[in-house]
Amino acid sequence: MRQKVPASARRQASPPLPRINLRPFLVAAVGMLCGMSLYVRLRMGEGTLAGIAVFVLFVLLLLPPLSLRRTAAVLGIFLAFAGIGAGGIHLAACSFSRGMPEGEYTVSGTVESAAAMGGYSSATLSTLYFDGERAAGKMELTLPGEDVRAGDVIVFTATVGRNQLPSDGDSYALNDFANGYRYTASPSEYLVSAKSGNIFLVINGALYDVLREHMEQDAANFSYALLTGNMRAMDADLVNETRTGGIAHVFAVSGMHIGMLYAAVTVLLRRCGRWAAIPAVLLGAGYCAMCAFTASSVRSLLMCAFAGGMHFFGKKYDALSSLSLAAVLTLLAAPAQYCSVGFRLSYGAVAGMCIFSEPLTRGLRRLRIPDALAACLVSGVSSQLFTFPLLVETFGYFSVWGMLLNLIVIPALPVLFLPLVVCAFLSLVLPFAAGVLLALPEGILSALLYLFSAADFTYVLAGFSLGAGVSVWLALNVPLCAKVRLKAWLRAAVCSAIALLFAASVWLENATFGGCRIDVSGSERGTCALVRTQTSAVLLLDDDVPLSACEDLLRRTYAGELDAVCVVGEETVRAVNVAAALPARCIYVAYPVATGLRETEVAAQTRFLVGDLLFVYEDDGCLTLTAQGCVAEFSFGETALDLGDLCVGRGSGRLKYLLKDGIIRTL
Repeated sequence: MRQKVPASARRQASPPLPRINLRPFLVAAVGMLCGMSLYVRLRMGEGTLAGIAVFVLFVLLLLPPLSLRRTAAVLGIFLAFAGIGAGGIHLAACSFSRGMPEGEYTVSGTVESAAAMGGYSSATLSTLYFDGERAAGKMELTLPGEDVRAGDVIVFTATVGRNQLPSDGDSYALNDFANGYRYTASPSEYLVSAKSGNIFLVINGALYDVLREHMEQDAANFSYALLTGNMRAMDADLVNETRTGGIAHVFAVSGMHIGMLYAAVTVLLRRCGRWAAIPAVLLGAGYCAMCAFTASSVRSLLMCAFAGGMHFFGKKYDALSSLSLAAVLTLLAAPAQYCSVGFRLSYGAVAGMCIFSEPLTRGLRRLRIPDALAACLVSGVSSQLFTFPLLVETFGYFSVWGMLLNLIVIPALPVLFLPLVVCAFLSLVLPFAAGVLLALPEGILSALLYLFSAADFTYVLAGFSLGAGVSVWLALNVPLCAKVRLKAWLRAAVCSAIALLFAASVWLENATFGGCRIDVSGSERGTCALVRTQTSAVLLLDDDVPLSACEDLLRRTYAGELDAVCVVGEETVRAVNVAAALPARCIYVAYPVATGLRETEVAAQTRFLVGDLLFVYEDDGCLTLTAQGCVAEFSFGETALDLGDLCVGRGSGRLKYLLKDGIIRTL
């Protein structure tokens, strides 16, 4: 007779389970991201070395139990793909640096995306020819008039500028590098010579025309952004409202858009069984091509293709492995996408869903939350758990409205998007009926536009930087997911560690304990600098910087009222008008300024004190600051600086310094 073995004895005899199931594609994706992160940090100054801890801790988490085969597999895959990632982005950087030099050329190119605004058009060109010679890369340009459309082949003669590789973490240069924008130009005239042979771009342009012709302008721009992801023509205030409301992602052609099309086709063709996935994927691919293959749309297309393939062959679908394979393929084909904000947020949001959906769903079921509401809560919370630090570091704020609005927008999006897609494309086929077909979506969109124009979503979490808190948040969120096997007491201890480490990191990053901290934001648009001590906060700005750049710096660094704003430059009237819109007690200028603004005091003084900070105007374009025996010189023009212990000029990038006890410390 067979003897029954106690459960305790069976547990002791069985080998320990790994804390995370081994997914080769996940290890490969993490390895690629690690290699790219290290390269971008060393070559372009973006990110911190502390961010590498995310990848190192994750790999260490994969190793136990320390079997030789498992350890060799994890380390081998990780190191191989780390090298591939670093090598790939190095080749992309070398390719970006090559190309035609600056100068005057006759340029021919295909309009990949375009939008009209205020009498001119903003466009992106691909398939470039300079004086008849093929040139790799893309071009951003501003064109006179509002007649250019996606799919047009245009010719013009102009002085062409070159974009340089990113340095010091310049976010604008990183965006240019990620999107392949090597050239810039602003021609005074151009000629549309032909239509592109790319039918998807031609459809994009035709879609823009039919929407603008048969819908009210704001509704047409809203519809075009929703269908193609191109927000250039949208009203700036509306764009800001959607961003501060936390729902700007609905305009990025992403998983929701491609997923809705894929699901709609598979439902309509459900009688075809597993074969329905093929036309669904083909439709998604065509839609991605129309939207110029954005990072989020490609990610969604690949994941839908993998899901369809698994269903076709009767295999189990694993979302995390699918996401990892999509990331590997995307980064192999376009390594520079690692620097794209869209890539990071798209993959980060889905990673959050893969990691946290299961435990959140179990918790909501215990609370007996209705399934429909629970599904919306799970998708919103899980995606924002992972993307919260990315959003704060990228945009300088986090929307407190996002969770509530997404509970409304996400369920309503299929009701809006699918009829809009059908009506818009039927309008292209049946132009005589376009006015009738687009009437229904226009009515719904007009109601949404009214809602956003009447609502105020400006209350956001801002005025702080996460610093090393990004690494703490991302690295320690992984052990909290259900895919990691931890005992209850250990999981609780990790939760406590997250709260303490994250709070400490944010506090250390933003607190000023002594001396004088200087945060600088500089680009071609102008430069501004925030000077802080324990008791004072002063913003310095040049005469070119727009209000948006000042607000962006304050969102990232300081949320309180400024003690003063100091204008450094010659065009002081314009700069004072910018300063008057900021929360400040006083505005300082070198010479009296005639202005009608009276809400904020404007003081003309060549020498003044703010707390323990002494400022002296050396001339219109140069201001010196003396703090704790250290002299910092600010000049945002082209003049070389050499008088101060610390010199701050135009284009210095986003830097941080601490002046304390006569010593300049770089943070």
